[in-house]
Amino acid sequence: MKKFLRSLQFIFIVFMAIVTLFPFLYMLSSSLMTLPEVLSIPPKLLPASPQWANYKEALKVAPFSRYFLNTVFVTTCTTFGTLLTTILAGFSLNFLNFKYKRVLEGFLLSLLMIPFEIVVFTNFRTIANLGLLDSYTALIIPFLASVYYIFYLKQFLSGIPKAFYNAAKVDGASDFEFITRIMVPMSKSSLFTIGLLSFIAGWNSFLWPILVTNSKYMRLISNGLSMFSSEAGSLIHLQMAASTITIVPILILYFVFRKRILAGVSYGGIKG
Repeated sequence: MKKFLRSLQFIFIVFMAIVTLFPFLYMLSSSLMTLPEVLSIPPKLLPASPQWANYKEALKVAPFSRYFLNTVFVTTCTTFGTLLTTILAGFSLNFLNFKYKRVLEGFLLSLLMIPFEIVVFTNFRTIANLGLLDSYTALIIPFLASVYYIFYLKQFLSGIPKAFYNAAKVDGASDFEFITRIMVPMSKSSLFTIGLLSFIAGWNSFLWPILVTNSKYMRLISNGLSMFSSEAGSLIHLQMAASTITIVPILILYFVFRKRILAGVSYGGIKG
């Protein structure tokens, strides 16, 4: 009976893996097809001859190199900003004692209950009143901190004895020295996970960039892909090539660092 259940579980996992991977594999295959092959009925799963020129044509239709550079710059800035604010806030909430600390924690937790879509127009009005629309500043500022990542790191830091902090203060170390020499090295796995997930979220950001940017050369890659769909018209094979260009960097990033991601996430799950 146990063998049967294990076999059933294995079959289910394989089936779900195929269902999950098929859209990505078909996107990759379609990006190398000709237009008649993409539109053929029944649909073809593999190209008769790979059309690598589709990627070159897609890059001609829209300035994806500019979209890529914009996305890398904005995402890198928001990732490092998020890491900085998360480290400082996590340290303060875990190791420092100050008045109304519990009230502040409760307030921050309540912010997690508010969907981003509710405050997005308030943020837009603020950015517009400051005259920052259609700029890198508008794309970066609202994402320099994350309450979710602050509590994620705080949960990890709760496993570090406060005696470490007290001992460091007795030895004459400043808070900055404690953070850089003790806390950060001990939190590398969690900080790496936070940084990578923040980078992926920034890379896939869509709603906010499309609200605060107007010019073609300020678009991020997700918005560029959306606009490309209308600019390319019915050229589905070029749309698939553009989609592949958009998603491949993140897939490479995941496969290179997947062990670190799983280690950080699994630790957070155990702590929870």
